[in-house]
Formats: sequence, C-alpha cells, structure tokens
Amino acid sequence: MDTQKEQKHPETRSSSLLRSSGVVGIMTMLSRILGLVRDVVVANYFGASGSADAFFVAFKIPNFLRRLFAEGAFSQAFVPVLSEYRSQRDYAAVKALVDRVAGTLGLALITVTALAVLGAPVLTALFAPGFYMDGGEKFELAASMLRITFPYLLLISLTAFAGAILNSYERFAVPAFTPVLLNLSLISSAVFLSPLFDPPILALAWGVMIAGVVQLVFQLPFLARLRLLPCPVVDRTDEGVRRILKLMLPALFGVSVTQINLLLDTVLASFLQTGSVSWLYYSDRLAELPLGVFGIAIATVILPSLSRKHAEKSAEQFSQTLDWAMRMVLLIGVPAAVALFLLAGPMIVTLFHYGALTDRDVMMASMSLQAYACGVLAFMLIKVLATGYFSRQDTKTPVKIGIQAAVANMVFNLILIYPLQHVGLAAATSLSAFMNAGLLLYGLRKAGVFHWQPGWKVILFRMLMANAAMGAVLIWLVGDLQQWLAWGVMERALNMGILVVSGVSVYAIVLVLLGMRPSHLKNA
Repeated sequence: MDTQKEQKHPETRSSSLLRSSGVVGIMTMLSRILGLVRDVVVANYFGASGSADAFFVAFKIPNFLRRLFAEGAFSQAFVPVLSEYRSQRDYAAVKALVDRVAGTLGLALITVTALAVLGAPVLTALFAPGFYMDGGEKFELAASMLRITFPYLLLISLTAFAGAILNSYERFAVPAFTPVLLNLSLISSAVFLSPLFDPPILALAWGVMIAGVVQLVFQLPFLARLRLLPCPVVDRTDEGVRRILKLMLPALFGVSVTQINLLLDTVLASFLQTGSVSWLYYSDRLAELPLGVFGIAIATVILPSLSRKHAEKSAEQFSQTLDWAMRMVLLIGVPAAVALFLLAGPMIVTLFHYGALTDRDVMMASMSLQAYACGVLAFMLIKVLATGYFSRQDTKTPVKIGIQAAVANMVFNLILIYPLQHVGLAAATSLSAFMNAGLLLYGLRKAGVFHWQPGWKVILFRMLMANAAMGAVLIWLVGDLQQWLAWGVMERALNMGILVVSGVSVYAIVLVLLGMRPSHLKNA
C-alpha cells in the first residue's frame, strides 16, 4: 500500500493531472458520443411524444438521485476520507473502511429502493405533478416504468462506490468507460426489444435495469486487482463511516444544485404543453456534453489530488491545482458555450431530426439549448470549484451557497416561465448556475485556500480574441436553419463536420498566434 507523500515537481504534477484528465476526457467523450447516438435512436423511435415524456420522467428520477447521491454527495464525501486513510494508514485500515462503507451503503440503498418501488405513483406525482393533474395514460405509464427503472439507483450507486475507490488509486479509465455500457444497453433495447413490448417505450425502462447490472459487474474485477473487493459489513458506528455520513448529509444538496435546478425544470415543464419535457431533455443532453467530457473529467481527476494535498498540508500546491483546473475549464468551456449557442439549431437538426421528431420540435429544443448554452461555463466551474471545498471536508459552505442558488433559480423560474415557457426554465437554470459558481469562487478566495497564479490577464486576452474569431467564422458558415431542415443525413453531417473543424481550427490557430503553447497547459 502506497503511503508515501506525493513529492513531485510542479510541472510533473500538472503533467500527470493533464494526462489523467485526457484519459478521463477520452473515455467520457466515447460515452457522450454513444449517449448522443442513444438520443438519436430514442428521438427517431419515440420523438417528443407523451410516452417519451413519461420515460424521461421515469429515467430522470433515479438518474437524478444517482447524480445527487452516488456521484455527487457520496463520492465527494468518500474520496477525501479514503485518500486520507490511504496516505496515513495501512492496508488493513483501508480495507476495513471499504467493507463497512459497502455494507452500510448497500443496506440504505436496498431500503430506499424498496420504498420507491412500492410508492412509485407518489414519486411520479411529486416529480411530475402536471402528469398527475392531467391523469390518464401518461401518468400511469410513467409510474409503471419508474418501478422498473428505480432499482438502477441501487446498482449504479454501488458502481459509483467501486468507481470512487478506483479513482482514489488513479485508475480513472475504468470508471470513465463504465457509462458506455448504459448507452449500449439503451440503444440495443430501443432497436431490438421495443418491438416485443406494448407500449414499445417499456423496452427502454428494462434497458436501464439491464445497464445497472452490467455496469456494476464490469468494475468488480478491477477492485479485486487492488485487493479491495468489498466484503460488506454493516457498521454505522465505525469512525470512517460516521465521518463520511456526516460529510454526506450537507453534500447531498451542495454538490448537485445544478441537477436540482434541472429537475425543477422538469417539474414545471410537466405543466406546460406536451413535448416540453422532451425539448428540455434533448437540449440538456447537448449542453451536458462539454460538462461531462471536460468539466466532470477535470473535477474527477483533481479531487483525489486536492484531498491528498490538504491532508499533507501542501497549501500552495492545493491552490496551484485549483488554478490549473480553472484555466482548463475556461479554455474549453467558453468556446463550447459559444459554439452551442450559435449552432443550436443545426446541432438539433443533425442529431435528432429524424423519424418522429418534427420541425417544430427542433425549433423548440434549439431555443432551450441556447438558454442552457449560456450557463455551460458556470456548470463546469461549479464542478471544479466544489472540489475545493469537499477535498477539505467542508460541506457546510457549499450547502449555504447551494440554498441561495436554488432559491434564486425558483424565483427566476417563476419570473421567466410565463413569457418564455420552457426556454425560461432553461434560462433560469443558467442564471442561478452563475450565481452559484461566483459564490463558490468568492468563498475559496475568502478562506485563503485559493489565489490567482500569474498570467491570468494574458490568458483571458488570448481566449477573448480566439473566441471572437471562432464565433465570427461560425456565424459566417452556419447558414439558414431551413436549409438544414431540407438537407438529408449526409449533407447535415458533412456541413456540421465542416463547422466543427473550422471552429476548432480557428480557435486553436488564434491562440497559437497570440503566443499560447502546449507547455502553458502544464503550468500549475
């Protein structure tokens, strides 16, 4: 068991973080690409129909709780404690912690899952009250599918537990690849199983269940290689378990405010016209692409590193790592937001405008995508900045900030939903995300654990010029949306490829002309 403290030159440390982020980014990119293929298949088979709305609600409930609980609060509480055990204690203590956390977590998840399956109609009414008030088949179908999809929370939470252990030991690739299996399962279910069900949408619900089993089983051999395959022991009195539970309770809210805000969008959208839930779903999926590929990848990689630096009292290295992460987020997040905003319509057309999805659905989804695009940078910053708190085992401060952001989001929702309908819900989420990110950054500065490294003025100038040039080229090339609607698959794909390559090329060329070099990405 490696108990030595990390003693690396800053450039070596940052190079290691860059390589690890790259590995996670590549694996996550593969998953997101398959996720888009999945959404294309779902859109082609089911469009923005009432049954699609029902599935998205039935899937979003356990998926929301997974992000909130498993990948959110649990990972942010468990990884710092496990990293501390790894740095300061022996193998036996680490293995005992893993066993007790596995037993306690497993019992809690089994209990929650059983209650949720029994109370599926109540949960459906809570998360989609518009369906309940309308009554009819959509509500009944959503409740029926929820009984099938909710056990996914149990399976994927245990998968996240295994992934957190692997991440703590710098085995980032396996957890990052695991979501690929969900997308493959849903694609296969839509194509091969849907003809066997009545209604066909039920195949997707069973696909979610199958994916949970496959994802968990996939990670177990890699835990065995670390000699950390759990033998579950229920012991809530264990010191490490109690510390994790104590950190989790406030983190349940603080780490996933963005997800809570997105869920509130779904709740309110259920009161709007049919299709609103689906429009928000398709646009949210595209807005999450840069968040998942880059924002979460960077946050995943720096959390164990920041946790060790805090345990080793390496304050300067802690601040340097956060500064490096913020530079990476801005370098990628700003152009991603600009591109999503300018190419919203063509992207929706290229990916989803087949089969059951109509021209009107494209227009509606592209407008909400533009609203989400405005908040992409904030979504990414929240993921990275939150690690600055959770790595220091401070969960109270993000909770306070999260409550303020959630209240602001609801206020924005109520103000914007009437004039802008579903677009107002997306815009409200973006506005509250910037408020959340700003307060997180202010808190880190005030606590003295983060300070700006030299060179930020030059970096911001380079990025401003590069994004302006990229935006101008995209506006010049994008053309009229009606033309995109008239094109076939190959014409859409070819022109989207030209836009992507042109935008990336111009952005990179301008950065290089203004003096940015690959070595600058390594400066922590």
